[in-house]
Amino acid sequence: MIGAGWWGVEAYVPALLENLDVDFVAVNRRNQGALDKILAKYDIARGYTDHREMLQNEDLDAVVITSPHTLHFEHARDALEAGCHVLIDKPMATSAEDARALVKLAEEKGREILIPYGWNYKDFATTASELIADGRIGEIRHVSCQMATFTFDLFGGDGLSEAADHMFQPNKSTWADPDKAGGYGWGQLSHALGLLFRLVDLEPSEVYALETKSAANVDLLDAAILTFANGAKASLSGSALVPKHCSYQLDIRVFGSEGMLLIDMERSRMELRRFDEDDVVLDLAPNAGEYMAIEPIHRLAEVCQGTAKTIEANGVVGMRAIEVLDAMYRSFRSGKSEAI
Repeated sequence: MIGAGWWGVEAYVPALLENLDVDFVAVNRRNQGALDKILAKYDIARGYTDHREMLQNEDLDAVVITSPHTLHFEHARDALEAGCHVLIDKPMATSAEDARALVKLAEEKGREILIPYGWNYKDFATTASELIADGRIGEIRHVSCQMATFTFDLFGGDGLSEAADHMFQPNKSTWADPDKAGGYGWGQLSHALGLLFRLVDLEPSEVYALETKSAANVDLLDAAILTFANGAKASLSGSALVPKHCSYQLDIRVFGSEGMLLIDMERSRMELRRFDEDDVVLDLAPNAGEYMAIEPIHRLAEVCQGTAKTIEANGVVGMRAIEVLDAMYRSFRSGKSEAI
């Protein structure tokens, strides 16, 4: 693991250690004191403050990258150059140019990129993706994509109250610094875009976006219109203002020439509705939409073993999400529509 910070230690370190197919041999964190805490609590063989030294010294099949957003490109590039598969915590990168470069490098090296967009790994999300790919709603003409979470304190610069008893706290500069890819788009809407591009295999071409800033001067609320290469449009909405006692919201509706498909994680729904009434409505458990934080680690192990049947959030899905976010933040600044 490179950059073992708050979420990496809280979610991925236990997942790696519990997976019987994984030998978790080395962890990197630049701060020696923090690294010592990790090594003292978890059964990891070796720790490094320099990720390059780790990549040089260890015989690694894969690397999990959970460093601050603006370091993802550098760390993923170095790991791919070392011949490793990489799981890059979202956002994959903080510029479209860097995301494209990582996809190209992975292709050249014959390695895979995985993004841990937890909702992509739901079985019913895979079913939805396959139904759309099979043409069951016809030509895609419009998409509605809305995500809202209880993260107003995180993007307001006050930290995250739910993390109070964790080993490490979310780094405020990662989430609430406008000069370091802080803001709701990079930090949360990236999840919704990851699922959107799992469902919709279309290239994005243009974005017009508006924001409402938090007290920390990063986007707290996002509204955007995305145009795809085929001319279809998507309305994007992101909000950090869900009360803490409520559930997150992620709702995507895809409208086509022959019908529509909706997928809703809050209310656990997946419905395909066609004009000819040849519908598909899944019977899902009330908790079916819960976020899957562990499954991406399992998939990474399968990729290393050559047994993965699919990668629900691969480099192209991650790249398209970053292309949209890059244009969205440029549009915030310019007040105009920005090309991708």
